[in-house]
Amino acid sequence: MAKKFPLHPKHPERICWGCDKYCPTDSLACGNGSGRTMHPAEMLGDDWYTYGDWDLEPAEEAKKPEDSSS
Repeated sequence: MAKKFPLHPKHPERICWGCDKYCPTDSLACGNGSGRTMHPAEMLGDDWYTYGDWDLEPAEEAKKPEDSSS
């Protein structure tokens, strides 16, 4: 069974998101010669999972509290 894909990881830049291994950026295990695969939030923003068909079920993690420091 695949690991649950995080919607809002704290430090997505530290991990390669290209497969279910989620390797550190300095130790990629795929061996395909490519670089690190970015998390969708890095490319599309924090609401990335609300557009398109990602086949994810954003249960409790999607209910992230809004920042009320305005």
